[in-house]
Amino acid sequence: MMNHTVTFPEITAEAIASYRQNGFIRVRGLIPADEVAAYREAVVRVAQGTGVSAGDNQTFKQVVNAWRLDETVRRLTLHPNIGRVAAQLVGAPLRLWHDHILIKAPQNKAPTFFHQDQQYWPHEKGAANTSCWIALTDVPERRGCMSFIPGSNHRQDLQAQNLMDATSLFSQWPELEFEEKVTLPLRAGDCTFHDGRCAHMANDNATNEPRVALSVIMMGRDTRYRQWAHVVTDPLKPSVGQVLEGEMFPDLGG
Repeated sequence: MMNHTVTFPEITAEAIASYRQNGFIRVRGLIPADEVAAYREAVVRVAQGTGVSAGDNQTFKQVVNAWRLDETVRRLTLHPNIGRVAAQLVGAPLRLWHDHILIKAPQNKAPTFFHQDQQYWPHEKGAANTSCWIALTDVPERRGCMSFIPGSNHRQDLQAQNLMDATSLFSQWPELEFEEKVTLPLRAGDCTFHDGRCAHMANDNATNEPRVALSVIMMGRDTRYRQWAHVVTDPLKPSVGQVLEGEMFPDLGG
């Protein structure tokens, strides 16, 4: 089995091959340690300003397109380290789809069950993509880190799954329940990248500290719209088959 972890900036050919085969990889130190505190404070500030609390017991709280609400969050979402690594892993030029703040409250009792992200997006089938999930606090297993099912990224014909139903993905793909699961704890500043078709989940937060993370979701520059309700594209009213581009979807290099 290939190594699922690398340290920035050592994104080797082996790491790229592992990502493309398995659908995910952990990158240590993607965000420099001396930057993490400012980004965490900004993310929490934006979340509080939009009425998102880290103090209740729901599955998680999220703010979509936080980069448009705060200059410091914008710098994190558009951080050159993220775009550089993403383009290497995917092997295609990318643009931002959206970011979202993901906060799990202390003593949260609700895991986010195994699912694929791709089915929730209004993107034509087969579009290139990757998500960078950045830990802004330490995220050991008991604070809600991510787990992945290697190789599940190669299947893209399933229906959207219910994140709050432990059986939803496996009811469509029963044999996947018996496959290996890989759990990847993170230090603040570490991240995971995962393909939108890679099945993944996050544990509940059983600690007394909130889990604070930002996910930056990227798509291929030629990604086209398919008819599907989504908070990002609904106000834009794109035509079916239209390339998703413009100021809402900035280029990320590569």
